[in-house]
Amino acid sequence: MEKLINDFSFGLFFWQMILFVLLLLLLKKFAWGPILNALNTREEGIKNALDAAENAKLEMQNLQADNQKLLQEARAERETMIKEAREIKEKMISDAKGEAQVEADKLIANAQAAIESEKKAAIVEIKNQVANLSIEIAEKVVKNELADKDKQLKLVESMLNDATLN
Repeated sequence: MEKLINDFSFGLFFWQMILFVLLLLLLKKFAWGPILNALNTREEGIKNALDAAENAKLEMQNLQADNQKLLQEARAERETMIKEAREIKEKMISDAKGEAQVEADKLIANAQAAIESEKKAAIVEIKNQVANLSIEIAEKVVKNELADKDKQLKLVESMLNDATLN
């Protein structure tokens, strides 16, 4: 170290300082500047990529929330449609039952009316047959009664007695 102090020259020191400063300026312009610019560009690119990733994450969360909302709405709509379909089905069944009951009542009423009219027709026919039979029997009895002259006189007398009594 002593030798350095003894051999120290201000001219050499001055030129070395100028070269050092010149070297520093050249390095700053051609080496550190581009290196720092590249680092800044890379840092900004990384920052942009992180921001984009964060934005994509937020957008994904929003999309998932929207999807969940759409699923809930679809489920609610499906439940509403199922409920309406059930109500329509029950209404159709009750309407069909009502129509069937009305139709059955009409058929029963028509059947009862038909039975009643056939019953009346049968009664009228039976009455006619009874009347015809009665007439035939009366004719036979009267023929038998009127065949004999004595019986005819007795019949006329009994009718006259009945007629005067009434």
